[in-house]
Amino acid sequence: MEQPGKWEVVEVELDDPKPHEVLVRMVASGLCHSDDHVAKADGKVGHFPYCGGHEGAGVVEQVGSGVHDLRPGDHIVTSFIPACGRCRWCASGRQNLCTSGALLSGGAGPDGFRMHLDGQGVARSSLIGAFSEWSVMSEWSCVKIPDHIPLSVASLLGCGVPTGWGSAVNAAETKPGDVVIVMGVGGVGINAVQGAAHAGAAYVIAADPVQLKRDAALRLGATHSVPSIEEAADFARSVTDGQGADATIVTVGVLTGEHIAQAFASVRKAGTVVVTAVAPMATVGIPISPFMLAMFQKRLQGCLYGMMAPSADVPRLLTLYERGQLKLDELVSRTYTLDEINVGYEDMHAGRNLRGILEFP
Repeated sequence: MEQPGKWEVVEVELDDPKPHEVLVRMVASGLCHSDDHVAKADGKVGHFPYCGGHEGAGVVEQVGSGVHDLRPGDHIVTSFIPACGRCRWCASGRQNLCTSGALLSGGAGPDGFRMHLDGQGVARSSLIGAFSEWSVMSEWSCVKIPDHIPLSVASLLGCGVPTGWGSAVNAAETKPGDVVIVMGVGGVGINAVQGAAHAGAAYVIAADPVQLKRDAALRLGATHSVPSIEEAADFARSVTDGQGADATIVTVGVLTGEHIAQAFASVRKAGTVVVTAVAPMATVGIPISPFMLAMFQKRLQGCLYGMMAPSADVPRLLTLYERGQLKLDELVSRTYTLDEINVGYEDMHAGRNLRGILEFP
């Protein structure tokens, strides 16, 4: 993509892997809304041309010097925030806040670009660029997985699944018996539904205007589904003596302050509003009462990558998948070829898919 708009399929050149880098042959990549924010110009990107894709899975084909934990032939899931393992955040178990994340908006490492188009450096989503059949990335952007896991569904563990699951389990701190609202049941929200159900919530209320998504939520753990946050809040109050939900997780497509205010109104005293959705960079302001925030002791909790540590949590999620406690195959509505990428995003906006996946030859 040379400017915001539609995705284009072009030939690019790749550098060889440098120290602590690997060459990955991508097998599958999820069509995440985060990449679409760039296409629609409601997300900040510091450089064009730009290669999207940060939710991917593939096979390591070549390793640079200093790489000790990966070998050619290894199967990997990408981590959209590379975890260096040494900074304050990684050392305290919060890999999702790794200092290396500061590089992501520019799309290039500290020593430049690894992908090139007609002599220009190509920025890559999360320094990964999973919409390319081949990509050179940091070894710290890769989580090794067992060879028998299908790479097409494993790709969802690069973003949507851990982000949604962790929004419910880590950020909302869902406990058995809780009442949880999930506001927006797309590729992230549907996994917040799964996470809340797994954590033992008594009521998981999915709010989304799209019938396909509401139906999917009921299949994957929601106890109730409604078209709007207002209806979800009314139901939560009806089962809590008028108090409201213990937590509302905001996973709408494009976030506004009004969405947060609606969620704020839906939770009880000492309830939690988890803000996982992405807003345009210029968005400011949340129309809530500071009095209610303080006197009702409500909590607004931001959530990046589900507050996960990918190198530890991706293997744990895969264990749940193998035991049937996490559904992955059921998340995929349709697969697309690279030439169909714009069709995939059109389907997403039209509510025709829960999660679309690019599959490479």
